[in-house]
Amino acid sequence: MRPTPLSSLSPLVAGILFLASPAVGETDFSDLTPTERAIFHAEIREALLGLPDLVDRIAPPPIDPYAGAVADDLARIEAQAARLFANDLPGFGAPDATRTIALLTRSDCTDCALAESDLRELAESHDLRVTLIDMDANPDLAQVLGLDLVPSYVLPDMMLRGHIPAIVLQRYLTE
Repeated sequence: MRPTPLSSLSPLVAGILFLASPAVGETDFSDLTPTERAIFHAEIREALLGLPDLVDRIAPPPIDPYAGAVADDLARIEAQAARLFANDLPGFGAPDATRTIALLTRSDCTDCALAESDLRELAESHDLRVTLIDMDANPDLAQVLGLDLVPSYVLPDMMLRGHIPAIVLQRYLTE
């Protein structure tokens, strides 16, 4: 029986046979010249591009390093929703608005005044209800939420610390 040429084999089988060959066992892949490395890279890329199913099976799932922190924030927001978004709290905008933001401020904060002014303008052009919360009068709420910077914005699905330009807030409201 005559041997099958490598060119007639599937790229996966050819790759396995190549890796099992004595030449591979004797090759120090960490000591390749730049030209050899480029050739080796091109060959591996060509083989993997020919096998997209294989790449999908061996690719690790994406890791979100912030998933735990986001989940914690969402749990804190949900637990404090009545103190953040209730219609009877001080604020402005339509009481039945589809979007809500709680703005945590302090009276001696110039960025807080700017944030409130930006939100007042946005409430005129968007379906938005803004709750105003004084952090000095509600230090426990700020602590429970983990907010230590004013102004801070709390939406039902995220918290933002520090002054956010109106154009950025508008994007959050239209998503």
